[in-house]
Amino acid sequence: MTHDPDGGWSFTTAREPASFGAGQLTGEPGVDHAMGESGTLCGIPEHQVTRYMHLFEPAEPEACPDCRQRAEAAPTKPCAQERLHNRLQAADPGQARDDLLAALRKGAKVRLWIRGPAANLARHYARLNSLTDGAEPAVEAFNTARSIGLARVEDDDWGYLAVLPEDDSRPLVARGPRTLS
Repeated sequence: MTHDPDGGWSFTTAREPASFGAGQLTGEPGVDHAMGESGTLCGIPEHQVTRYMHLFEPAEPEACPDCRQRAEAAPTKPCAQERLHNRLQAADPGQARDDLLAALRKGAKVRLWIRGPAANLARHYARLNSLTDGAEPAVEAFNTARSIGLARVEDDDWGYLAVLPEDDSRPLVARGPRTLS
């Protein structure tokens, strides 16, 4: 996250560094490379690299200097708040949606953002019983979808639930009084 000297939070100050998977030249351990779409950032083709299940860390001593330089120069990416804000632009207008969009612009904490089987997410993560605004459409979405996405956001006195259908239907926003859990 970029530091803003005035202490203000914004989508711009909260942008995240680009991230890349890690890999090493097959048969030559010891130097970590940043993985791009078809190979490493320094030009080693994909078929010559063993990929690893962790991210490339430019600050590590074993990082390839060329990959380090390219990774650090890569464009930043939007933070979770900005990505969710953009996705919720398509939700039906209403007070809960407008308040959530405003909260995201202020940097409200995105506590959870997942997708999976709708019944499991409803049971374990959605907290449908805590909703007071927009509860019925949210419950209906979980009952009719096989797979769905959800995001939980907390701001001031409200806990928000963003329901993110995996088809082309509109996202939904519901909310209820924030609980301290």
